Amino acid sequence: MTTTTNPSGAAPSRANSRSARRRSREFALQGIYAWLIRGADGLQEAGSIDAHIRSEEQFSEADASWYRTLLYGVMRESADLQERFMPYVDRPLEELSPIEHGILLLGSYELIHHVEVPYRVAINEAVELAKDFGGTDGFKFVNGVLDRLAATVRTAEVQKYQNRK
Repeated sequence: MTTTTNPSGAAPSRANSRSARRRSREFALQGIYAWLIRGADGLQEAGSIDAHIRSEEQFSEADASWYRTLLYGVMRESADLQERFMPYVDRPLEELSPIEHGILLLGSYELIHHVEVPYRVAINEAVELAKDFGGTDGFKFVNGVLDRLAATVRTAEVQKYQNRK
């Protein structure tokens, strides 16, 4: 595998080596975070949040269509998504950090609405976001909640995987 270097001769940063889909999830999480911080009141703020995120210098590295699907899908479906993951959360919604909350919304959205994304990929991507942006052990919490959600919304897929082990 050939590794390209930047003009200084250094190896590419971890952020530069991420896939376009991974970058889309990162940008979508930033938008979801901003939306949650602003009060998560429907889609009224979506346009300004979207415009701000798209103006980011590295946005061109993202899959813009997937980013839009995730951002607007989470905003539109947030009440249902929260209802679906909250049975697996050990504290009130208000006590979740905005990052954990956003990651759970994003991961839940992929698990529930995008079955073309394997459940293990959706969970792993959420865990990676939690490692990159969340608290020290937040990724363990995210993994546990989404694992339990996947067992209920992707039952056949989860059972098929477990039977292969």
